Amino acid sequence: MIQFSRFVLPNGLKVLVHEDNSTPMAVVNVLYDVGARDEDPDRTGFAHLFEHLMFGGSINIPEYDDELQKAGGENNAYTTNDLTNYYCQLPSANIETAFWLESDRMLSLAFSKKSLEVQRKVVCEEFKEHYINRPYGDIWFKMREMAYEKHPYRWMTIGKELKHVEDASLDDVKKFFRKHYNPMNAILVVAGNVVTEQVYELAVKWFGDIPPGEKYSRSLPQEEEQQEARRMDITADVPVDAFLKTWHMPARLDPDYYVADLVTDILGGGTSSRLYQSLVKEKQLFTNVDCYHYGSSDAGLICIDGKLVKGVRFEDAELAVQAQLDLLMNEGVTATELEKVKNKTESTMAFEDMSVMNRASSLAYYELLGDANLMNTELARYNEVTADQLVELGRRLFEEKNSHTLYYRSKK
Repeated sequence: MIQFSRFVLPNGLKVLVHEDNSTPMAVVNVLYDVGARDEDPDRTGFAHLFEHLMFGGSINIPEYDDELQKAGGENNAYTTNDLTNYYCQLPSANIETAFWLESDRMLSLAFSKKSLEVQRKVVCEEFKEHYINRPYGDIWFKMREMAYEKHPYRWMTIGKELKHVEDASLDDVKKFFRKHYNPMNAILVVAGNVVTEQVYELAVKWFGDIPPGEKYSRSLPQEEEQQEARRMDITADVPVDAFLKTWHMPARLDPDYYVADLVTDILGGGTSSRLYQSLVKEKQLFTNVDCYHYGSSDAGLICIDGKLVKGVRFEDAELAVQAQLDLLMNEGVTATELEKVKNKTESTMAFEDMSVMNRASSLAYYELLGDANLMNTELARYNEVTADQLVELGRRLFEEKNSHTLYYRSKK
């Protein structure tokens, strides 16, 4: 059970505190409720660009990293389609340094042409290295475009195309910042060797005077129920053939999300999973195969993804995948199998909660979902899932008309 306190400043900033005096360290985590799904379709990649810009200095602090390192701290950040998260860890005795740094960039990020050019270059190089020049780098660009016709999950966090970041003006960037990076749109979590009263005083001192900004109201275009299967067949300069197939799945807070999550573990969670045992070990059609999803806030995708053994036909690989799905839908799962994936889920959650940094980011994430206490109660939702629910959801999810199939052929 993770204990925490929660309060909200008058400017709308939500603050959560988790005390753990078994460590000399403290974590300060600031989550902004903005991700790639909140971007203009003609100006994508901005949330990720900001992940870099936020380290480019604020009005009073030219070098964020230098000041944090002087206080014995380290930091990082990540962006997804749903959120942007910044976190730092430092000795708890120096915690006020983190409040100073985070509040200054929330209040007054330094916008300069130089900073924008430096970070733009970094992001463009990342785009080229990971998505343009790397084998299979564009595979999820293709899949997302095929799977989503309306929802902004159509594009990757890095952006839809390089040109959007290349063309971003200082004015575009400032507007995006004013819209999303304010107390009304942020969650501050402080965890570790801290005292709640001290955190409250520091939060008021450093964040209390920041203007609240406007609460961002999300109104995203939603997908209509898909009525026919979609397919794509492309050839690229890659070492071996790759097969990808996805299906639309429930959103993160849908009760069926937990059922879908367990389905992915039964089908593709490691070497003891059904797909690996059948298609890699027994039939030797794939060199590796996996089944997973990204835990998207809005309705996401379940994916089966694998590299084919040389000489195997795509059609044969796809039929073998379908045979495993049919087996699940027609014969169900055993009590032992279901117990095993529930135990795996429990141990994964327990392992993740071991570090104070993970606990801080989890509290922020669950607060974003609407209830930080979900961190303590979510396991019960997994344990309530029945074998019949797995079959019933499988039959709805794995309908062919709900699918998107990508044959990614090697030129070689």
